[in-house]
Amino acid sequence: MESDNDEIKERLIEDFRPRLKQHISVEPVLDYILFIENDQKELIRQKAKTEGDPAAANLLITAVLKKPHSPGWFKEFVDALSNAGCQLAADYMQDNLPEPEVEAENDTCVRLIRILIPSLLDMNTNQVCPHCSAKDLITQEDSEIITAETTNKGNRSGARELLKRIIMRGRPGWFSTFLDVLRVTQHRDLYQLMSGSSTVNNSNIVEDGPVESCLSELLLCFTDGTESMAADGGPEKADIVLRDYQRDVARPALEGKNIIICLPTGSGKTRVAVYITKKHLDDRREGGQSGKVVVLVNKVPLVEQHFSSEFLPFLKDRYKVERVSGDSQLKISFTEIVKNNDVIICTAQILENYLERSVSGDDEGVHLSDLTLIVIDECHHTQKGGVYNHIMMRFLKQKHKNSRLKKEEKEPVPLPQILGLTASPGVGGATKMEKAEEHILRICANLDASGIMTWNLGEYKKQEAKKIIVNVEDRKMDPFGDVIKKIMNAIHEHAELNPTFELGSQNYEQWVVQTERDATKEENHKVRVCAEHLRRYNEGLQLSNTIRMCDAFNFLNKYQEEEMKSKTAPDSDVVIQITRTERFLFNLFKGKVQELLELAKQPQYENDSLSKLRAKILQEFSSREEARGIIFTKTRRSAIALSQWIQENPKFDDIGVKASYVIGGGDQSVVKPMTSAEQKDVLKKFSNGKVNLLIATTVAEEGLDISACNFVIRYGLVTNEISMIQARGRARAEDSSYTLVETKNSGVAEKECVNEYRINMMNKAIEKIRALNKADYDKKIMEYQIQAIMEEKIRMTKKKQKGIKNENATELKLNCRGCSKLACTGENIQIIENMHRVNVSSEFSELFILRENSTLQERRLDYETNGYITCKDCGQRWGSMMLFRGIECPCLHVKNFAVTLNGKKISKCSKWSELPVKFQAFDYAEHANRMAPSSDDDSDAE
Repeated sequence: MESDNDEIKERLIEDFRPRLKQHISVEPVLDYILFIENDQKELIRQKAKTEGDPAAANLLITAVLKKPHSPGWFKEFVDALSNAGCQLAADYMQDNLPEPEVEAENDTCVRLIRILIPSLLDMNTNQVCPHCSAKDLITQEDSEIITAETTNKGNRSGARELLKRIIMRGRPGWFSTFLDVLRVTQHRDLYQLMSGSSTVNNSNIVEDGPVESCLSELLLCFTDGTESMAADGGPEKADIVLRDYQRDVARPALEGKNIIICLPTGSGKTRVAVYITKKHLDDRREGGQSGKVVVLVNKVPLVEQHFSSEFLPFLKDRYKVERVSGDSQLKISFTEIVKNNDVIICTAQILENYLERSVSGDDEGVHLSDLTLIVIDECHHTQKGGVYNHIMMRFLKQKHKNSRLKKEEKEPVPLPQILGLTASPGVGGATKMEKAEEHILRICANLDASGIMTWNLGEYKKQEAKKIIVNVEDRKMDPFGDVIKKIMNAIHEHAELNPTFELGSQNYEQWVVQTERDATKEENHKVRVCAEHLRRYNEGLQLSNTIRMCDAFNFLNKYQEEEMKSKTAPDSDVVIQITRTERFLFNLFKGKVQELLELAKQPQYENDSLSKLRAKILQEFSSREEARGIIFTKTRRSAIALSQWIQENPKFDDIGVKASYVIGGGDQSVVKPMTSAEQKDVLKKFSNGKVNLLIATTVAEEGLDISACNFVIRYGLVTNEISMIQARGRARAEDSSYTLVETKNSGVAEKECVNEYRINMMNKAIEKIRALNKADYDKKIMEYQIQAIMEEKIRMTKKKQKGIKNENATELKLNCRGCSKLACTGENIQIIENMHRVNVSSEFSELFILRENSTLQERRLDYETNGYITCKDCGQRWGSMMLFRGIECPCLHVKNFAVTLNGKKISKCSKWSELPVKFQAFDYAEHANRMAPSSDDDSDAE
């Protein structure tokens, strides 16, 4: 039994050897260790004098691990570390470990100090040293050695010794203390250099924000992307040290098996992936083989995050690491990037595109056999329809082909190892344990995982944030909402509609959307336009129940202005018709606009949710020394409005609230999306403290590297159990809170209870799966894989048959959604870059009006959009005007038309990909030649 304990302790020391040797001051530690022979101690001391403490510490650790051990050897070693002032080393030995993000931050502090050593050597050592000793940054013995070094060899030599010992002994948090010492001792220039502070007066140095949080940005400034330098002037090589639970979950992957690692948010999954990647490449290199690793992410910002924060710092000394996304500025092809690098971090769609190109023969592309390891971040998305699933379906098909090839004694095609990472696989809407197990097993099958590796989730729960549910009261009086409902009821009467759902509810919205679709199909313009307006009023009601009444009013007012503008032609020769119903709708709002505006200014009628949110924010920022939090909300519009509300409220400003918002980058919403550069800028400000309250849509729940928060608020938003785990995991700081604030019709409390039930069911399902014997597990995985392959074959066969059946575009008719006028048939539509459907016929150009729209000025590859086209008769928007290599091409958006195919009206069509129609490719040369004569005529006329 004693031998087993010794083995555990030996393993602990060996695992943390890279950390220990950086944080042990050898000379004092040796004084407290009795079980090492004196001659061995002398060798260690000599090593310290000639090669420095890290090398000597390595020799010391070897001596400590030497067998046989004397009784109580481990306790003596730990006590020696503590008594010698090596507290961080002692912490590692006592399993008193910092959080992964705190540890990473501490490493960054050390790197920054090492880079700035040439400047820091100019400090007044005799002045700084006593303050460092008083603040416990160094021991009294350290202080005496530093003083002697300064006296005998000069100030710079003493400063070097001081910095070395601060780094060696420092527990997380030492950096701020050291900065405070520089401030107190009036080392203004050094303080500014290390903190990024820029404001100085005669007596004080003013901080711009929390110092540790801007370290990465500072480090990037000083390194300019180059390798950091160690104290001896050589390149610093980062060591990857895993905790026990990280090493346990990684073990099967280190043996070359395909696995899923399921660990809670903030527990270092990505660090484990970096470690596995390094070992994979090292092992292949040692075996004389090359390795090729692709790290797949599902969001563009994650590419840069994983590249700069995780994979590059730890791998750059031995391997070539590159990143590729839609935002990348690299001009060479992805195929060449894969060939020329060892590790490639990219969005999954890029890899899928190039895997497809290798099959279609468009170019060389990329083959799965080119890769030796694929890391899939947020791998719970490997389900039907997702891009991860498309990639893994290629893998599974080849895997089963390889089985046949082996039986035929033929050479199989090499396939990469698969590593999946997730915080929660979820249960897929299951209500029974059996279905939850099936859902998770299908994900395992899709990833060809030999198992799902997890940690003791119950043990982790003690670190979870405190959960609070804030219930709200319904308004006693809602005159603003009452006016909107009167308008909606007047529209119901005009259009002869009788909805049975509560106005402002989700059910009403679904009803009105379906009503609009049916009216379009039936060419009932009166009901169609009424339904469109009702949908906006319903959204206005929802906004007034979530954010301020003035935000709801501004939304409705802007919508009405845009609608009226669409009825005004830019050319006086063109008259756009306004129907009786449209005139009724415009006048209806016009008659109530002043009343709505006045009511929106009266705060006593605001919703209770906003009041409760205000109180919660004030409480968090008043009760904490340094508050940092995230508010998750449902829509982009509410995120922007809440951010504006906070910024305009002086009470928030008085307690130091600095708010900003982050929303998604997709363009499916009417609200202008955020570019990845804008997202990155906001997240950087949140990281360095310039923003301390982030208002976000669900885009910030998953994956993005967001600094540890001490409170998270979900404002009227509860989705599924995966989102709940992700959001709750953002509250990682000590004494953190996780609050749900209800809004009307959100059902927050009920949905949260359902999610808690699902999380418990998920955890039990994972444990049951892990308890399966290997034969039963493998059998289930094989069955699900074969089923998935068969379903894929059937789907592809149907797709081909559907495409062949409706290949003729002449059977497609597009009618204006507003007035039912025939806009064009499919034979006049051409496709550019397999993406943009355009109509460049002269007949079509007579049917629309071109309007300017500054929000569409978005530069792309060979084309740009700078305006939109609308129906000349009714003003209905049809699409955008695209300039493609100097040619104006009206680009059609199918959602703006009533679609008829083979004589059958289609009630819903929002994307061109939903239509099984093959359009002819745009012939640029032919169209340019057709335009050339007219251009010459214009030139002659001049």
